[in-house]
Amino acid sequence: MFASYRPILSLLRGTAFLLAATGLHGLLLPLRGQLEGFSTASLGLMGTAWAGGFVTGCFFAPRLVRRAGHVRAFGAFAASGAIVALLTGLIIDEYIWILLRAFTGFTMAGAFMIIESWLNEKSTNENRGAVFGLYMMVTYASIMGGQMIVAGGDVKSASLFMITGILFCLSLIPTAVSTASHPKPLQDVSLDVKGLYVNSPVSAIACVLIGVANGAWGTLGAVYGARIGISTAEIALMMSLVVVAGAAMQLPAGRLSDKTDRRFVLAGLAFGAALFAVALFLFEPRSGIFVIVCTAAYGAFAYTLYSIAVAHANDHARAEDFVKVSGGLLLLYGFGTMIGPLLAAGLMGWMRPESLFLATALAHLCLAGYTLLRISRRAPVPIEDRDAFKTQPAERSITPEALRLDPRRKPETNG
Repeated sequence: MFASYRPILSLLRGTAFLLAATGLHGLLLPLRGQLEGFSTASLGLMGTAWAGGFVTGCFFAPRLVRRAGHVRAFGAFAASGAIVALLTGLIIDEYIWILLRAFTGFTMAGAFMIIESWLNEKSTNENRGAVFGLYMMVTYASIMGGQMIVAGGDVKSASLFMITGILFCLSLIPTAVSTASHPKPLQDVSLDVKGLYVNSPVSAIACVLIGVANGAWGTLGAVYGARIGISTAEIALMMSLVVVAGAAMQLPAGRLSDKTDRRFVLAGLAFGAALFAVALFLFEPRSGIFVIVCTAAYGAFAYTLYSIAVAHANDHARAEDFVKVSGGLLLLYGFGTMIGPLLAAGLMGWMRPESLFLATALAHLCLAGYTLLRISRRAPVPIEDRDAFKTQPAERSITPEALRLDPRRKPETNG
């Protein structure tokens, strides 16, 4: 049985290196930019540029892959990631970094789509759930591992940029030497905003607002940590634990949502995230340990919201529309992540570092309020008509192609 998973494990090794490189580079840039005196607006624009590049890549990368083939296209995307990582270490300029960050987002979308389609091709309807679970574990562990590399390095030197380039290059090896057959051509990505809103107004609006909050934190959380004076190691641990806490909270929150109207759970989680965000803004903690504990508690609420929103949307959708609906919500989330860093950067520049949490609290309070409004307008889906909740990978590291791996997808004939 293990032999049947060997090609998948090889691809997952490549995924691990790619995600580790992404996690390392994504944390390194704001920390180094902060040391170099880059403006808050520029640091926020880096997050917006990455999100814009990633969403654009989801639409246009499939055409490039169909033209060049999976192996050559993946090699080009991963090599481009390495080149960009090295260039950011050579050219310390905020405007160049913004441009390069957009290019990184585009190339990473293409690389992730190729790996995800390859994993889908090598899985079957019988082991799809196990493959999806492995992909989730690799996603979280690799992102956290990449971020924790920063804790052991010197942000002021070029060494971490070099390590990032090495990790990108290492991700090439498993696919380059793999003898597995090439997957089917990537499917074009489309977005039907009207259809998503008609299917579930709460989920459509929620995914944009969740993107605003998570995009703000993911881009400027490290800047907040640096400006309040906690150590680089504490910043790396803080950024990792926020996402890990959200992953750990998904299952209990999801099981609760299976037993009641999911919108009550969605509103409650949004209020919880807003509560911790407001507390961090008002009390201005400076102890590294206390900040890590408070932000992890914030992450447990904030980084669970997306999975609940997607589950609620799919309660209203037909089984055969799972990929279309979930993929559309992922793109709406991506659009939200373009807005969040700009909003948070503006508030941080105008007030103080903790103003980052004003931006996230505003998004979460809007989400909670709109969800409660919709509860009075539409009856919930009966519990017996829903699929059981299933956890989701980290949103910033998956593409619509990954959703074909999800066991909730309507089964096809093998492949």
